[in-house]
Amino acid sequence: MSTRLWHPFSDMAAVDGNEFVVDRAEGAYVYDEAGRAYLDGCASLWYCNVGHGRQEIVDAAMRQMSKLEAYSCFADIANRPALELADRLADLAPVDDAKVFFGSGGADAIDTAVKLARAYWQARGEHQRVHVVSRETGYHGTHGFGTSITGIPPNRDGWGVLPGENTVAPLHDLDGVEKVFAEVGPERIAAFVIEPVTGAGGVHLPTDGYVEGVAELCRRHGVLLVIDAVICGFGRLGTWFGIERFGVRPDMITFAKGVTSGYLPLGGVIVSGEVAAPWWTTPGERTLRHGPTYSGHPTCCAAGLATLDVYERENLIARGGELEMPLFEALAPLTSHPYVHEVRAGFGFLAAVELEQDVLDGVRDAPNVLLRAARKNGVLVRGLGKGVAVSPPLIANDEDLALLAEAIRGGLDALPLEAPVPAAPGA
Repeated sequence: MSTRLWHPFSDMAAVDGNEFVVDRAEGAYVYDEAGRAYLDGCASLWYCNVGHGRQEIVDAAMRQMSKLEAYSCFADIANRPALELADRLADLAPVDDAKVFFGSGGADAIDTAVKLARAYWQARGEHQRVHVVSRETGYHGTHGFGTSITGIPPNRDGWGVLPGENTVAPLHDLDGVEKVFAEVGPERIAAFVIEPVTGAGGVHLPTDGYVEGVAELCRRHGVLLVIDAVICGFGRLGTWFGIERFGVRPDMITFAKGVTSGYLPLGGVIVSGEVAAPWWTTPGERTLRHGPTYSGHPTCCAAGLATLDVYERENLIARGGELEMPLFEALAPLTSHPYVHEVRAGFGFLAAVELEQDVLDGVRDAPNVLLRAARKNGVLVRGLGKGVAVSPPLIANDEDLALLAEAIRGGLDALPLEAPVPAAPGA
């Protein structure tokens, strides 16, 4: 039966009438309409950190909807959940004198952060500072600026003219970043936007000194540092926002996903007092003419507050660090499989299994073929450009990780190659 639902990032000619329908979920597992259970190996889309079926988050949203379901936060209007959530996030974030600007998700947050960075320099009189630097494999959503600064070329191509004044720097090459700064002219750069661990671009783990080096480079040249913590935040790297592991205090942090564990759409930007100052100092002088309809949505913020309570009560934020080596140890044996080029794991509770180039050449849409094969083995994973990624809920246990590795291995064995890829020497 044909579908009228247009799926994001999907080959609709192939998907049409062939959907995998998720019916319910509980804990670290989801169930299809036939009642079969699947380990949620990717926490839906990197976000269900506290697991499914948390009744207290549902109840908090219901209570708020019964009292005040929604109302604009434009001008001087506020609501108690938005005020309280802003206070809690500001206190948790490694950002000086933090302010919080809410939106509906990560893409909103990135567009807000880029516009804020450029507007900050305009307010300071440095009108030439409009350029934004990002890095290879970085994913920053699909809104205008997020599409423009992405480090994933297929996401940037095919749209015609995009917002300009941006450059993608090398992934792990500090000298390459220095070269980009020199070529652009640091006096023209408004901000550097970076994920501590690139997520949708392939789960590329940080190399020693890179993030710290970027932060120092930005400090030296007065460039604003924007940390995209949409995936890396709320325990995924074992801290609240991920960037704490590097000892770096950025100018802005974008967040979404784990702030409500995906129970309701919410995101935003945590902004330093210095960057916020042009709009917070003199009444009547300046208004930021930017903001989505649902900024500070009371029901979404109530869900966020309840989610933070779960993280704190169950000490889940630290789990991302505690589980990084068990995840690495579960997946590392896959490197001996002749179809596997690399396993990237060991920093945070996320990982990628990249396929050999011969497999990518020999099997059309190999990552999604592997995804579907793993699903038959009872595990949901995320298909990426050259392989699959995993990021289970923070409540996952050792048995779940063993099942995850077993399902991926079974999926690899099921890849329809006409001739096996020869094993690497010593494998």
